[in-house]
Amino acid sequence: MDYAIIGLLLLNIVIMILLVIKTNSSDSNYDKILRDEMQRNRQEGKTSEKVLREELMNAFSRQSTLIENSLERFRLSLNDMIKDNRQQSSENRTMIDSKLEKMRETVEEKLQTTLQKRIGEAFTRVEQQLERVQKDLGKMQTLADGVGDLKRVLTNVKERGTWGEVKLGSILEQILTPEQFEENVQVKKNSQERVDYAIKLPGSSDEVLWLPIDAKFPQESYLRILQVSKDGDKSEVDKAVAELIKVVQKSAADIRDKYINPPVTTDFAIMFLPTEGLYSEVLRVPGVMESMQQKYRIVIAGPTTLSAIMNSLRMGFKTLAIEKKASEVWKYLSAVKTQFRLFGEVMERLKDQVSKVSRTLDKTSDRARIMDSRLRSLEKITDSEADDILGIESSIDEEE
Repeated sequence: MDYAIIGLLLLNIVIMILLVIKTNSSDSNYDKILRDEMQRNRQEGKTSEKVLREELMNAFSRQSTLIENSLERFRLSLNDMIKDNRQQSSENRTMIDSKLEKMRETVEEKLQTTLQKRIGEAFTRVEQQLERVQKDLGKMQTLADGVGDLKRVLTNVKERGTWGEVKLGSILEQILTPEQFEENVQVKKNSQERVDYAIKLPGSSDEVLWLPIDAKFPQESYLRILQVSKDGDKSEVDKAVAELIKVVQKSAADIRDKYINPPVTTDFAIMFLPTEGLYSEVLRVPGVMESMQQKYRIVIAGPTTLSAIMNSLRMGFKTLAIEKKASEVWKYLSAVKTQFRLFGEVMERLKDQVSKVSRTLDKTSDRARIMDSRLRSLEKITDSEADDILGIESSIDEEE
């Protein structure tokens, strides 16, 4: 239909062009014919336009009906889809809500379990830390009590001396055996004075020679040196050192008068100072050690020095023990030598006796061979007949 209308329009256009071109050359007949033709064409165009309009209206009406039907079907389908989607969405929402609820319960349960576990572990750690703190506080209290006891010991002269004796005994016990020293030894007869410790040394006879060792701790003088040393006053330091030396010399004189008693003891004794600091303060004064040894016959020793002296004595004890054992070994070797000589003599006699027995056996074997050679000429008889003749009940093989 569209192509027909377009063709008619093109035909009208062509006719009009031809009329324009031939206007000047055409006569009046042609004009009339053309006008008639144009009139007829206009009439046909109107008729065709009317028909076309009607067809277009019908087509538009049909198309509109189709579109309305399609839209109605689409609307119905869309409503069904929306309804299905709503139902599906509702089901999905219900399922999602159910899963979310399960997830929430699971998460809450895990969170609750984890929280309780963490809280329990935290409380356990806190309890353990509190227990450790309590134990540490107990240790600190014990340490404080010990410091207080030590302070009381160091401020009491008698207890301070006891502490020096304990440290001296600890050094001796670590180095020497219990048989090599004794505690609270009386080195002078009819005297109540007893030295703290004495080392047993071998004497000229079976009697024991004692080496006295006494502990001294002049704490007041030593603490005064430490205090004035912090202040930095050299004159005060010199005075404090001089005071300490006087106290040490007095202690050395006491040890000499109370505990040196040759030949029961050695002609010297050892003064033990229980701290290295105190010993170094005495040692750094020039001439003090030599003066102590020459004037008072006293050897001053700190913990390290005393340990070295005791180690030297221990090596001496071992050497003496080895010498004693060596003499005993020589005695045993001499006895073994004598017995070995006697053993050689016995072996010689045994050899002679064995030789005699061997010669006797050789002679017996020769006589047996001679007798056997003489008896071969006799008539041979059976073993049983020989047993009957000689009166033997059974043969040697049967008895076995």
